[in-house]
Amino acid sequence: MSTNASIRFFDTQFRKQLRDADLQLNPFEQAALPYLNGQVLDFGCGLGNLSVAAARRGCTVLARDASPTAVAHLTRIAGEQGLSITAAEADLSSYEITGEFDTVVAIGLLMFFDCAAARRQLESLQAHTRPGGVTIVNTLIEGTTYLDMFDPAGYCLFPRDEIPARFRGWQILHCEYRDFPAPTGQIKSFVTVIARKPQ
Repeated sequence: MSTNASIRFFDTQFRKQLRDADLQLNPFEQAALPYLNGQVLDFGCGLGNLSVAAARRGCTVLARDASPTAVAHLTRIAGEQGLSITAAEADLSSYEITGEFDTVVAIGLLMFFDCAAARRQLESLQAHTRPGGVTIVNTLIEGTTYLDMFDPAGYCLFPRDEIPARFRGWQILHCEYRDFPAPTGQIKSFVTVIARKPQ
């Protein structure tokens, strides 16, 4: 699926989740929650469930997503609840991050970029994490068979051990591989890495 097609797909998914009031943290967001602190970049925030949880814990959140439905929902929730969240639409494959953050989160995002963009944005996420701060990355990896929705030229499945290896020299706080069932007997294989940047 192209970038524009993936945005439309998720915009539709987000509208369905809003209709169904499906706003629970997913397992990856639940794993990230204890590590959120200070100024947070939620890169690919979706409906903003994690952004809201972070703000309720006293964090200041900069949230970015390509879905207009998601950003409008999160902006409304932040305003209604007086939460310190700034949400905006962005093309995340080429978005230029500015500033430094205590916590940087990219959950379920990088696989939707071509590999050059995915690796470039991963480096940028790491570069904009403050010394002593935490970067949280979750993405599909090799071994995934759930690819019917993807344009082969437009997605990136990282080799199984590449994400942990890209945090060499950082303190790995959490590293987990998880498989989930997908339609027609297929598998979604994810890696999650939570790492602290050296001081």
